[in-house]
Amino acid sequence: MAGLLGPAPGARAVLRELFAAGEMVLAPGCYDALGARLVEEAGFSAAYMTGFGTAAARLGRPDVGLLSLPEMVDNARRIAAAVEIPVIADADTGYGNAINVIRTVREFEAAGVAAIHLEDQVMPKKCGHMEGKHVIPAAEMAAKVAAAVAARRSPDFLIIARTDARAMEGLAAALDRARLYHEAGADVLFVEAPRSAQEIEAIARSFPDVPLLFNYAEGGKTPPVTHQFLRELGFRLVIFPISTVLVATAAMRSVLAQIKSDGTPINVLSSLLPFNEFLDFIGLPEIRALERRFAATDDAQGGLAAPEEA
Repeated sequence: MAGLLGPAPGARAVLRELFAAGEMVLAPGCYDALGARLVEEAGFSAAYMTGFGTAAARLGRPDVGLLSLPEMVDNARRIAAAVEIPVIADADTGYGNAINVIRTVREFEAAGVAAIHLEDQVMPKKCGHMEGKHVIPAAEMAAKVAAAVAARRSPDFLIIARTDARAMEGLAAALDRARLYHEAGADVLFVEAPRSAQEIEAIARSFPDVPLLFNYAEGGKTPPVTHQFLRELGFRLVIFPISTVLVATAAMRSVLAQIKSDGTPINVLSSLLPFNEFLDFIGLPEIRALERRFAATDDAQGGLAAPEEA
């Protein structure tokens, strides 16, 4: 995991290399730095900053376009700084037109993430598995994708183009949009919310030589499918955006109900992660080592001694 004095992350190139090698990258969702560290500890090669989870965690509200660019970038920066694996971030619609997208790309790239996805919804957007979505004209979105590609400073910063058109215009129109976005320079294509295994297969057949993202969207409109099914179809990136936020909510609801019932946490202590183990996980040993390394001591002249080498 990333240390306070560790080297600058080099995870962007890692993600592109995984794609080039034909690896299928699994990226569970996280909505804060703690969750990102858990994703990394579990052995995943990437983490996904979920917009759904970020809205839920930061506002206690649904993913309906309430969060702004600075709020999303701030969350992405904290997450990327906490881990050494690449972070893929939800950048919503890019927060405006093609000119706004330029700033969006520069801000997320400076935050240290490896990739962002941009969607073709009308702002304010909605979660891709909610009703009531609307999309902008395909040509307008293609221009936004082209602006995003032109704006990035590093070629290893990946631009993922997402279309939400399946819900309003049908699968064929969504595939046409995805082709247009690929022609505009998108590195990865993301056709949101297919409704069946047959539609998932159609997406894969339509883009045999293009990296594709599959959104598992636990409990959403897309049916659950197996790891092997997606691997055989050639999907390169699979995100699991809300497993962590749903399980965390269920766990917190359960423990709070028990404490409310008993008036004390005494009956849940045995099921909790031990306090000292949690401190170790979030990096207290590193802090102690840095305190020893940089402890200031008075020298014989009353000044400060040089810090002790690690």
